[in-house]
Amino acid sequence: MKFPVFILVATAIAACTTNPYTGERQASRAAQYGALGSVVCGLIGAADSGQHARNAALGCGAIGAGVGAYMDAQEAELRQELQGTGVQVQRNGDQLELIMPGNITFATDAYTIRPNFEPVLTSVATVLHKFTDTRMRVTGHTDSTGARDYNYDLSNRRATSVSNFLAAQGIAQSRLISQGMGPDEPIASNDTESGRAMNRRVELQIIAVQ
Repeated sequence: MKFPVFILVATAIAACTTNPYTGERQASRAAQYGALGSVVCGLIGAADSGQHARNAALGCGAIGAGVGAYMDAQEAELRQELQGTGVQVQRNGDQLELIMPGNITFATDAYTIRPNFEPVLTSVATVLHKFTDTRMRVTGHTDSTGARDYNYDLSNRRATSVSNFLAAQGIAQSRLISQGMGPDEPIASNDTESGRAMNRRVELQIIAVQ
């Protein structure tokens, strides 16, 4: 029977992705989640028809979620690991964002990670090791107090510190990008101390490689 063979070939193609850093084709687990669903659903459709096949197709929509299901699993593990640490876990479509307040991550005007925060980043690295079909963008932010150039430099150094720490835990450098935005992307008003404290942060954006 040739139909299932065709499905398997299509699945193999769908489960491959181009590494944005090396340009090489590689198997993507996120795509494989959806591709596996395509195999199962294709075989069901080939073997049956009518109401049963229609019901199966509804289930296949969930199985074929692919990237969404992959990120769901990663989000659940991160929330569990980071509960009570002060790090916020936010979901934005098929991307995850970890917001690390500056006051718990670094000392004032410093870019060396606080020793008591290192176990938190180690927990993040443990989860990232399990979900290799993602890349990370680490972005440092400051409030608007002080010289602009100084804030840019500090935010960049803090982002680099987090990126280097994750790399030291075995996360491939090819998966990491770091950048400093200084005061340019506030999430609260800089007119109040509480707002400025919120703006002093490092964000770790986790993006699926599709």
